[in-house]
Amino acid sequence: MSNWIESGGNAPRQFGDAYLERNLAARLKLPLRITCALLLVALVSPFGHARDLDGRYAAENPELHKWFESLRSAKGPCCSDADGSAVSDVDWETAGGHYRVRIDGEWVDVPDEAVITEPNRIGRTMVWPIRGYLGLTIRCFMPGSMT
Repeated sequence: MSNWIESGGNAPRQFGDAYLERNLAARLKLPLRITCALLLVALVSPFGHARDLDGRYAAENPELHKWFESLRSAKGPCCSDADGSAVSDVDWETAGGHYRVRIDGEWVDVPDEAVITEPNRIGRTMVWPIRGYLGLTIRCFMPGSMT
């Protein structure tokens, strides 16, 4: 058995152009991925919230617009009419003193702290759902008149 180190091993080699190009591509891969992810987030984030940013609905009925902007539940502000969705009478119900609402074909229990207790000035039922990584939750719920 021979000692590979004492026998001189392989002859030293210089790095060729192919190695340098491959190494450069590997070093640039992570920063390129991070840059692409940041660009994607920057392009998609303006579409994440449907709000009345330009105020076009405020001009139609400024009092109603102010009322929607002031709506709050115990979970916090409900945002505005643009963030909420109207719910038809067949898509919400009361059971055992609690509300349930059907969203995308699935019944969701409305937390008591999400119920808006002030009078409903528009008459129709509204819900403000939040879809997150933990699933669907209800930020605000305003029962209607069920007519």
